[in-house]
This record gives sequence, structure tokens and C-alpha cells, in this order.
Amino acid sequence: MVTRQGWIAAIGSFACVIAARLLGSFELFLLGVIGVAVVVFAVTFVWIRRLKVEVVREIVPLRVHAGGTSRVDLTVVNRGTRRTPVLRLRDPVTGTRGANLLIGPLAPGDAARASYRLPTERRGIVDIGPMQLTVTDPFGLAQTSLDGPPTASLTVFPPAYPLGVLPPTGGSDPHAGFDRHRTLNRGGDEFHALRQFTVGDELRRVHWPSTARHDELMVRQDELPWQGRLTVIVDNSFNVAMPALDLATSVAASVLQTAHHKGNLVRLVTGNGLDSGFTSGNAQLESLLELLAVLQPRRDASINRALDRAATQVRNGGAVVITPETDPAKLADIQRLGRGFAAVVLVMLDVSAWDPDAPEGAPSGGRRIVRISRSAPFPEAWHRAMAVGLDAAGVRA
Repeated sequence: MVTRQGWIAAIGSFACVIAARLLGSFELFLLGVIGVAVVVFAVTFVWIRRLKVEVVREIVPLRVHAGGTSRVDLTVVNRGTRRTPVLRLRDPVTGTRGANLLIGPLAPGDAARASYRLPTERRGIVDIGPMQLTVTDPFGLAQTSLDGPPTASLTVFPPAYPLGVLPPTGGSDPHAGFDRHRTLNRGGDEFHALRQFTVGDELRRVHWPSTARHDELMVRQDELPWQGRLTVIVDNSFNVAMPALDLATSVAASVLQTAHHKGNLVRLVTGNGLDSGFTSGNAQLESLLELLAVLQPRRDASINRALDRAATQVRNGGAVVITPETDPAKLADIQRLGRGFAAVVLVMLDVSAWDPDAPEGAPSGGRRIVRISRSAPFPEAWHRAMAVGLDAAGVRA
């Protein structure tokens, strides 16, 4: 493929040949012939350079919270039998101009390694690739491209902060559990059943009479303590500004992650009707964080729809509602949600929390409300409310 410089050289050379014929200048004719010959040489040079190059791209890590560090590690190996020319690698990256790297000549079998950092300032999905490898001639008049690794993605979760205290996560439903840690080993306090021995079981749990009867090791399966439940409701209505939604997802990620680490079942409900159901496990938590990473304002979303969804499914435990400013009618709907939950926390996002030029609203005096603003940023507002004993801060019923 002829480059822009190559086309300029070719057109200029043909112009010199034509001018030489018209003017009868041998020197001008010779200059034009040399220019054409150089372009032909460049195209031939690129065409005969049959390269066998292997490129391995690795994203470390594949998932990161906003503000964290993630990078791409590249390994380029020459699988051919000849020395490679200088290679130009271009890897498109969402939101940037992409990565442009130069790899020096490689002898057969040699490898080169390079790295570059990825943008992680904001939540979302960062697409990397597809990569293109470009080989040019020494004059830069012709080039050829090779396909590199295909498109890969980096998931940037919302920023999450550790929260010391959560609202009560128990309830009248015995399956909602108590506000305590769940032990994940097989040694609980209440006998539940017998099962076959597996690697990792404690020998003191072996039930010897059953082992003798079945002629194989049998262990006591003790029932796990009940778990608490926490529902997080995020308002992603179309009129919610993107900075407000970014802050809301950060609050939601912090609450979900803290509740998960405390052994609770967690649930995410959004204004467009998404309901994850109660989940546990690290993989399920990452799925919820990924949903928050790509959450966008929706025309079909509303806080009332989210509240109805949260109220019609399995309830009990605690609930955290995250929304920008609400009118008295919406506040009443949120308060009615407390009929099916042990405790409901309303996190209100004041516009001054993300807009430095906006005036700060008056502090809310209602109960069960935590207001995030310029003077009370998250997570300081949450910690301050919890430190004074929830009830005095107007969070617990």
C-alpha cells in the first residue's frame, strides 16, 4: 500500500517526466525516472517482506475500580526466518488516541516486551483493539499492515469505599438472618446431615458409626448460620445527570461490597426494572459491580418502578435507596418501603456534591436520610451518620 508520501513522490516524479518531455530537459527526465524507481522499490520491498510475527496482549487486571491501575502487557515474537524491520504497533483504546509503539528489529526467535497504561478515571467498559501492525520501507513511501490481537475489554467498576457500619440486615423472615458474619467453613453449630468426605474436611467432623456402616468416610454437615440481606436501589431515571449517576453507583458499589464482605446476601434493583435477586459469592458481586459500571440513565426508568420492584419481590433485611433530590411524594413512597424491611436508608445526592458552582441545599431534617453534599461528601457523610448512632442521625427507624 502506497502511503501519502509515496503518492506525493509518485505524482511529482510523473510530473517531472512530463515536464522533461515538454521542455526537453534530460536532467529533469532523469530525476522523474529516479523518483518512480524509488516508489517501485518501496512497494516491492514491503511486498516481499513476508513477516511471521506473533503478538500476545494481556490486560492486568481485567477488572479494576475507578482510579485504580491497569495496564496492557505486549509480547512480540518473531516466528519467521529473517530479521524483522521496525514494527509500528497501534492499539486503539476507548476514550484516547490509542497506543502507538515502535518495536525494534528482531532476530528469528527473539521476543520484545512493552507495556502501556489504560485509562481508569471513570467507570465503564474500555475497549482495546483490534491491533494493527504496520511495516514501512526505509523511505516511508509504502507500507503493509498485519492483524494483531482482536478487541479486548477492561471493566472499570465504580469507586468503592469501605464502610464501617451498615443498616440492620435482619428481619422477621427467619431466612433473612441475623446481623452477624456468616461462617463459610463446614463446621457450624447445628447438625444438618451426613455427607461423603471431601478433601479439606476436618477429621474431627468424621462420623465414625456411619463410616463403618457405609464403608466410606462420612462427615457431619452442619447447618450454616443464617445470613443477613441487603437491597440496594439505584435511581437511573433519564433526568438524572451523569455526574449524579456516577456518584450514585459509587455509593451503591461501596454498600454492596461492604455488605458482601460482612457475609450478607446482596441485591441490586435499578429504575429500569433490573433486579439481580439476592446473591452471594465473589463472582456474583463482580457481576453486580459490572452492572453498575455500565449503568446509564434510561427513559423507561423511574424511582417508583424501582421501589415497586423491590417491594413485590422477597423483602426483609435492610434497604438502601440512592437518588438525587426527591419531592415530598417520592419521599413518602420511599418511607412506605419500610413496611417490608427492617430498616430503610435514603441516600440523597445534592447537586453541590458534583457541581462546585451550585448552591448547597439545606440539610434534610427527615428521618432515615443521609444527605451527600459539598460539605458532607461520601463516605464522610455516611460515617458521620453511623458514628452518632444511626437513630440520632435519622437513619434507623
